[in-house]
Parts: sequence; structure tokens; C-alpha cells
Amino acid sequence: MPLALLALAIGAFGIGTTEFVIMGLLPEVAADYGVPIPTAGLLVTGYALGVVLGAPLMTVLGTRIPRKRMLMLLMGLFIAGNLLSALAPAFGLMLAGRVVASLAHGAFFGIGAVVAAELVAPERRAGAIALMFTGLTTANVVGVPLGTVVGQHLGWRITFFAVAGLGVLGLLGIARLVPDLPRQEGVRIRHELAALRQVQVLLAMAMTVLGFGGVFAAITYITPMMTEVAGFADGSVSWLLVLFGLGMVAGNLLGGRFADRALMPMLYGSLGALALVLALFTLTAHSKAGAAVTVVLIGALGFATVPPLQKRVLDQAAGAPTLASAVNIGAFNLGNALAAWLGGLVISAGLGWTAPNWVGAALAASALVLALVSGALERRTAARPGRIVTAGAAPAGATGPDAATAPSGTGPDAAALARTAG
Repeated sequence: MPLALLALAIGAFGIGTTEFVIMGLLPEVAADYGVPIPTAGLLVTGYALGVVLGAPLMTVLGTRIPRKRMLMLLMGLFIAGNLLSALAPAFGLMLAGRVVASLAHGAFFGIGAVVAAELVAPERRAGAIALMFTGLTTANVVGVPLGTVVGQHLGWRITFFAVAGLGVLGLLGIARLVPDLPRQEGVRIRHELAALRQVQVLLAMAMTVLGFGGVFAAITYITPMMTEVAGFADGSVSWLLVLFGLGMVAGNLLGGRFADRALMPMLYGSLGALALVLALFTLTAHSKAGAAVTVVLIGALGFATVPPLQKRVLDQAAGAPTLASAVNIGAFNLGNALAAWLGGLVISAGLGWTAPNWVGAALAASALVLALVSGALERRTAARPGRIVTAGAAPAGATGPDAATAPSGTGPDAAALARTAG
């Protein structure tokens, strides 16, 4: 794999660390600013909303900027946001810093996924995307626990200074290692927006919301579930989250590897298994050993869906993939917020600490249904009389946004070929 993917992974590591480390530092931040912990929780909510809104906004603003330069600008924005958070004298400025940093999140992963896919041969694209996302998953194993310990012992501001330093490393790596990829000619904002109206792109994004939402329905309430139901001590939860992170790393790499071989079967299998494991978690949560194993499986199966879902969006939005890729990153965060809200509803209704697992199972099963529908529509389109579709090529004569309707297996190179043929 190209060294440029390492630079992208470093940037992803920093972004993943700043996204999740705040959860372990809320008491320290709340005490420092003299606000209640629920108010400090706005630092989590504000970041998530910033990702959802910033992904399309920053991508549209960067449409005319070469992708390497845009990635560097996004890392600069990320650094500025974390420095503002570290130096903020008031809670409002701290929240502003979180939002500024979050604006870079969706566009970085969206554009980064497109760049990663273009750096390798077509049959290795999902693996390249997975390697970039390894930075995000590794952050949950190393960056978040380490950042939490540093913040608790040396002060939370030191953690955010360190995260800003990671951003500097990512920026330098991108500047040095990522090549100056040519910007696609003939692609305009209207082409990018047209790709978002494609049925298969919308189905892939809905799968993202529901599938990964299933993971967060359970993981958001992992602390009370493990302490009140499984019987773990409070201090053990951090190690359970490390296990969850290890599962994420393994699932991400396996998802990237097998999605390059058989994308839709990989989605069917991972989403079906995720729904089953989440349903079983209502039972295994009553056993320490069973709960620990299930947490690993949820992380693995949940992140096994990420590379194929991201590649599915790139394939179906061929010719104008950048905005669709970034919006799909926002869809992950939208799913997280939706699932956390639904999980809180069933707990508030008195259904118990394990009830969010049923919510997660239902969401993952719904994503599986959409995946089956998407696959059926694709087979029907491929079998339509007079329509010849081959892997790696867009429909003959397709240009601009029409190239975005090419079925799975197409990519930026195919879109360029289609424009030449037109």
C-alpha cells in the first residue's frame, strides 16, 4: 500500500481521538468551567452536529480546490479547533472549538476515502479505504484511553494540545506523501448534488445510518449495562472499551479485505451477524465473560460494514463521488445520534438497561433489509434487456451525473472512461 495512506491514517487517528476522548474527560471539563455534566455533554452533541452539517458544507466549498490541498486545509482547521479548545477561557469558546474541529471531520474522511481509492488499483480500493479508517479505529484502542489518562492526571487541556500535535503530524504527512492527484474535469457542484439523488446512493446512506446506528444503540449505554447488569466494577469499563476498539480494528481490516472480493455478500453477512449478536447481547450481558466477548464482536461486526458501505457509495456515485462520500460520513454520526436517542427512550420507558440492544438489533436488521433491496435492484438493472454492464466500466455514453448511476464495481477511472466515450 502507498505511504500516502499512512499520512491519511495519522490524520484519521487524530480526528478519532478528539471525537471520543471528550467522553472520558467530561467531569474534569465540567468542574473546570463550573457547569453541570449534562451541560458539558453539549461538547459531544455539538461535535456530532458539526460533523453532520460540516461534511457537505466543507466539501461543497472545496469543490474547486485540488483534493490534496483541501485535505491540508481541513487538517489546518482541525488543528485550529483543538488549539481553541485547549486555550478556551470560557465554556462557550470551548464548545466553539469543538464545532470548528468537527467541521473538518466529515469532509476529511469523505475526501480521504476518494483519495485512498484513487491511490490503488480498482480491486484494492476497499482495502485502501479500510487502511485509512484504521487510524480511526486505532484511536479507540490507543488514543482515547491514553488521552483520558493524560487528561485526568495532567489536565484535560494537555490532551487537546496533544491532539493538535497529532493534527500537525497528519498535515506534514499529507504535504509530503500524498501526491497531487488531478482534479476531475467536468464535475461541478450540480454533478455532486445529482449523485445524492441516485436511489442506490440513498439506499447506501440509509444502510449507514441504520447499520452503524445499531452499534451505538448498545455502546452508548455500555457503562450502566456492564456495571448494573453484568456486575463489572466501574474501573473495568475502560478496558471493555479497549476490547471494543480492538474488535473495531479487526472488523475494519476484514471488511476492507472481503469487500474487495464480494462487496454485497460482505454487507449481507456482516449486517445479519450484527443484528443477531446485538439481540443475543440482551442475554450475554448477564455474564461477565459473555458480555466481554459480545462487546468485541459488536465492534468487529459493526466496523466490518464501514469499508463496504463507503465503497458502495463511491461506486454508485461514480463520476461525482466526493460529496456523496463526505455526506456518508455524516450519516454515520446521524446514526449514532439517532440510536443513542432511541436507546435512551426505551430505558426511560422502564424496559431495563439491556433494552437498547433490541433497538440496535432492529436497526441492524432494517439495514440488512435495505441491503437486500439494493442488491435486488442492481440485479434487475443489470438484467434489463439491451443493457450491458461490465465491472469497471460505466454504461456506454454516460457523462457527468449520468455516470453516477453506474452499478457497483465502477469508480473514478470508469467515470473518466465514460466521459471519454461520450
